[in-house]
Amino acid sequence: MIHRLKKLFLLVVLPLLVLLLSLLVGSSQNIGFVELWQRIGLKVGIYIGDHNTVLKDNMDTILWQVRLPRILLTFMVGAALASSGGILQAIFRNPIVDPFTLGISSGSAFGAALAMLFPLLSVNLSAFLFGVCAVGLTYFVSNAGLKTSIVGMVLAGMVISGVFTAMLTLLQYISDPYKLQAIVQWTMGNLHTASWSKVQQAFLPITIGLGILILLRWKLNLLALGDQEAIAVGVNPKILKLVFIAVATLITASAVAAVGVISLFGLIVPHISRMIFGPNNNIIVWANISIGGTFLLLIDDFSRAVMPFEIPIGVFTMIIGAPLFIYLMRRNEINWNS
Repeated sequence: MIHRLKKLFLLVVLPLLVLLLSLLVGSSQNIGFVELWQRIGLKVGIYIGDHNTVLKDNMDTILWQVRLPRILLTFMVGAALASSGGILQAIFRNPIVDPFTLGISSGSAFGAALAMLFPLLSVNLSAFLFGVCAVGLTYFVSNAGLKTSIVGMVLAGMVISGVFTAMLTLLQYISDPYKLQAIVQWTMGNLHTASWSKVQQAFLPITIGLGILILLRWKLNLLALGDQEAIAVGVNPKILKLVFIAVATLITASAVAAVGVISLFGLIVPHISRMIFGPNNNIIVWANISIGGTFLLLIDDFSRAVMPFEIPIGVFTMIIGAPLFIYLMRRNEINWNS
């Protein structure tokens, strides 16, 4: 019973609570919890009282046109990156794999920047195509016959990621000052330009990708056992891996195209989920979505509240996430070594 209540709190109650309280966080104007409830009630048409006392300033615009789209976009991106990292770690059976390691983030970043400079394709489509290209090159280089070397895959991913990062730097070098500023800010993680249009652009691909992952989540347990074990129970591991890689690339590319590069977030969160809920992917998939969205939202709330000016979310992700990950890893050292 206690274990179920723990799952309910961490996977449902805590994310909803953080989503709600994040509306209170901001450097522009402060708002109390009671007033927030009044404005929410007024928005959905159930508020009973003097509307003039609630609509006394421009707080409605700040809440519903500035903070709410940013909150929703942040949660979606966090869920997407964490889920992508969890997928890749499960299918490759490698605890240090994430979208950045395999080159998906760097490839998507290059594709999106290329679309910014030369708008022949949309940013999302270009990010997806180059993300697929990056992970395909990584898998091709590391594939030795019938077996993929884990060390070779990580090294290949680092090389491919470095190549796309170098090409991204080249794009920055040849771009004009206005586009250069936008690309540099975007490569550090850029949430301050969040809007309803970006939410709409990211919602469909991320929702489709996460929906496929939820439907197929039980098959991740088969792939985690190894290819031979998956074949023994009638599953084609090659096709299934391609499907999961496509899903990981889709949601990562959509996240990168929306807010830029947030490094190593997809590595940290899946491990935190496993430390809390264990290795069963049936629950880990839900945990990555919930904890990933909540964790990135908390980091963004901190970055908005601690300074009067905007600091890129990618900076705070590493400053806050890395020490937390090290602390959790040290506390669970026996479990890691067993």
